[in-house]
Amino acid sequence: MPGSFRCQPICTLPIRRLIALASLAWLAVAALTTARAEPRDPFVAARNHMVDEAIVREGVKNPAVINAMRTIQRHKFIGKNPTARAYIDEALPIGFGQTISPPFIVAYMTESLDPQPDDRVLEIGTGSGYQAAILSAIVKDVYTIEIVEPLGKDAAKVLNKKDYPNVHTRIGDGYKGWPEEAPFDKIIVTCSPESVPQPLVDQLREGGKMIVPLGERYEQVFYLFEKRGQELVKKRLLPALFVPMTGEAEKNRVVQPDPKHPQIHNGSFEKDNEGDGHPIGWHYQRQMTLETGKAPNGQHYVTFSNTEPGRNSQMLQAIPVDGRQVSALKVSVEVKADKIVRGDKGEAACVLVRFYDSDRGSIKENMSQVLGPWQGSFGWTPVARTISVPTKAREAIFFIGLGGATGEFSIDDVRVVAVPK
Repeated sequence: MPGSFRCQPICTLPIRRLIALASLAWLAVAALTTARAEPRDPFVAARNHMVDEAIVREGVKNPAVINAMRTIQRHKFIGKNPTARAYIDEALPIGFGQTISPPFIVAYMTESLDPQPDDRVLEIGTGSGYQAAILSAIVKDVYTIEIVEPLGKDAAKVLNKKDYPNVHTRIGDGYKGWPEEAPFDKIIVTCSPESVPQPLVDQLREGGKMIVPLGERYEQVFYLFEKRGQELVKKRLLPALFVPMTGEAEKNRVVQPDPKHPQIHNGSFEKDNEGDGHPIGWHYQRQMTLETGKAPNGQHYVTFSNTEPGRNSQMLQAIPVDGRQVSALKVSVEVKADKIVRGDKGEAACVLVRFYDSDRGSIKENMSQVLGPWQGSFGWTPVARTISVPTKAREAIFFIGLGGATGEFSIDDVRVVAVPK
């Protein structure tokens, strides 16, 4: 899902357009400048900026992973009309209700597996093929499976070229694995089951590692597993957000979302990720801390802090919402500010809501709606607004934070109440 946002002043242009213009302005210039020196790859500068800002700065340290992220051309995996937008740290729709994962997530998952040059890696959920391409630059062989036939064919067209001779593609049920090529040193699952499929456990070699985003449809956590005997020893990592799977496994989930009654989960931040300071239910957490005491609701609240104009300080949460059943969302929050100054492009603290259709594409009409923006300093203040839901909406993402502004922004008691049609 999308990984970053910028809150701009309200004006005659749509918020989404302002966001896109601000994010892409320097990228376009960089791409044009680089094109003269390297006509075959006009996005070198944009890609390097992506790696520096969204990957290295956010904690990825493995040199092989960083080099792969600088080398593999992500724009080749996003469709027929590649642009510099490929190098913004966000998910992008690739059709059939699926997305290409944000670059940070790809780098994070790859680094977590500790990939080695002699590794044979199985990937479940080829999608665009980008994750497999990154792995191919690091390990010996990559075996990747996609259940959606058109996506699998499109990815194979890119991956089966001379640039990726060690990538092997297959169309089929990834949860059955690739038994004739087992065992594998590493397994990476880029979709979100409720539990680890047993065939994947069986096909992981002794001492091998597997990373999987486990959980409910709109709330997962990365788990890193290591096989010891017939058991998996697990380690809980960061909260994650992956699009729903395709097939029987998704239909047969024990816990199903309720798009007629959308709600924010853990809006008062009382539950964290096993004491690590990351509130559960919230993803892509950047430059934020979980505070204790003097909260408007409960014991905890969240504070975003940033000293560099333009740098992300944020978190997000996706929720199901059916625009055919829900006409509006009543959104309320408690906020306070300390010396918030707009970013160089006018960014300010806010709550931004974006709506997406059944294919995970952004809805052009009424795409982004805002509580805020806020600046300056003030104490805890309740804020509420009713925002309309486009009929085509099937889910929404709430982005909360400074959005590139500097200062400190605190928030608590985030609530959503659906207004039925």
